[in-house]
Amino acid sequence: MLKYLIAWVPMVFIAIANGLMREKFFAKRLKELNAHHASTATLVILFGIYMLIIFRIWKPNSAQQAFHIGLFWLVLTVVFEFLFGHYVAGHSWGRLLNDYNIFEGRVWIIVLIWITLAPYVIYKLQN
Repeated sequence: MLKYLIAWVPMVFIAIANGLMREKFFAKRLKELNAHHASTATLVILFGIYMLIIFRIWKPNSAQQAFHIGLFWLVLTVVFEFLFGHYVAGHSWGRLLNDYNIFEGRVWIIVLIWITLAPYVIYKLQN
């Protein structure tokens, strides 16, 4: 799983670049919630493209391993999001949790679901 830990690291930079794109382009043209939705969609697409490339280089051995990779990446992402978001970016726990509030139209959870399931889906598509 070490190679999949290494493969996860660029996803942090993809997400940061996507966040910058949200602030520079979407936020100036859309309402905040719409910018959040657009940013979520672009991140899902970017992660999908990245994972397609990674799994051509480092193909999982089985569907079960692909699913475990997704779970591993989910844990890494959530831990990073909360630790970095709170201790480095200085966001409150409430602000960080707000992105999980689907009742307020926040759809970040779609990214987390995609991170979890995409390795399995891409494995199945490639086999």
